[in-house]
Amino acid sequence: MLNLLLIAVPAPSTFTWGPQVGIVMILCNIAAIALGKAFMRDVAAQPALPSQYSKYFGGMGWPALLATTSLGHIFGMGAIIGLSNAGIL
Repeated sequence: MLNLLLIAVPAPSTFTWGPQVGIVMILCNIAAIALGKAFMRDVAAQPALPSQYSKYFGGMGWPALLATTSLGHIFGMGAIIGLSNAGIL
């Protein structure tokens, strides 16, 4: 009986994906990359990024790039949910 009651609960309203949401995610990833460059001990750990991309990320290796963009997506998710709940997005 409890399961039927849980199914009947309406889902909360969610935000729609738009350019503002994408911009927030991009800014959060840029901030996380900057934090990673400032505080990581070995940003140039192997394996290295291909040379054509290395100049865009300041000589970061794959491990540092994956770590910082993962953190950026976590920041972005929190920022997007927070901003949408506040009515800004």
